[in-house]
Amino acid sequence: MNLLESMSILVAVVDSGSLSAAARRLDMPLATVSRKVGQLESHLKVRLLHRTTRQLSLTEAGVSYVAACRRILEDIGEAEREATGEYASPKGELVVTAPIVFGRLHLVPVVADFLANYPQIAISLVLTDRVMHLMEENIDVAVRIGELPDSSLMAIGVGTVRRVICGSPAYLATHGVPTSPHDLAGHQCISFEVLESKPAWVFELGKSQSSVPVQSRLAVNTAEAAVDAAILGVGLIRVLSYQAADAIRDNALAVVLDSFESAPQPIHVVHRGQVPLPLKLRAFLDFVTPRLRARTLHHHACVSDS
Repeated sequence: MNLLESMSILVAVVDSGSLSAAARRLDMPLATVSRKVGQLESHLKVRLLHRTTRQLSLTEAGVSYVAACRRILEDIGEAEREATGEYASPKGELVVTAPIVFGRLHLVPVVADFLANYPQIAISLVLTDRVMHLMEENIDVAVRIGELPDSSLMAIGVGTVRRVICGSPAYLATHGVPTSPHDLAGHQCISFEVLESKPAWVFELGKSQSSVPVQSRLAVNTAEAAVDAAILGVGLIRVLSYQAADAIRDNALAVVLDSFESAPQPIHVVHRGQVPLPLKLRAFLDFVTPRLRARTLHHHACVSDS
């Protein structure tokens, strides 16, 4: 069995959506396409495809195997272009993940510019506040906010972001403006579950840190919902500065207790650090990193001015 040929056929089947569509695309008899995929499954001793009369879908093993096939076939193509001295223009697909609001505000505009400059690269952008595992979930690049645990991943710093406490002018007029973290005991708060695992907020008091319990009237799981509820006067929120930047700029929210803020959180672009780095990934990192740095610096200046 020609393993590489079988891998190419499997990828074509998945991309085409059916065995017959792949056969037409490859100009190959349907029986041959079906036999090659069957041989691959026999070789691996695992089912890769669920076949029904109407549609074709990948098994769990198939999802990870096809992702690996794409990487292997891309690497081979790149190696061949390099060996023949052909000018290599980056091509292929990248899977990129980032936190929801950061991704929408900062990454989407940069990715749009990147796609305009690299017509042969496609990007799958996964915006989630859950930390995705690069190896297990086949992620090429992740934007991470916060201190990074020690790992074998390569991290490139692109800036920092503050965590701010805000309330609506109406809420603050009714309940008063807190002047120290301990005043929070008398305030209604909105907790953002993804950032706050327990209803307590940590502050820098001199050289030490202090954990202050807060009264959570509302718990939400997205920053947008926390910001919306705070604008409506439900209570105080603690979010990353970019998440509330528009509301702060529009005077829908006001920052309080800023002199007690904890140290800014680092922002990193993280990847697996393959050697050699695939051309498409190198092109993405070279393009995106300086632009994200510029955006986070500009954002800092805007939030500081507000």
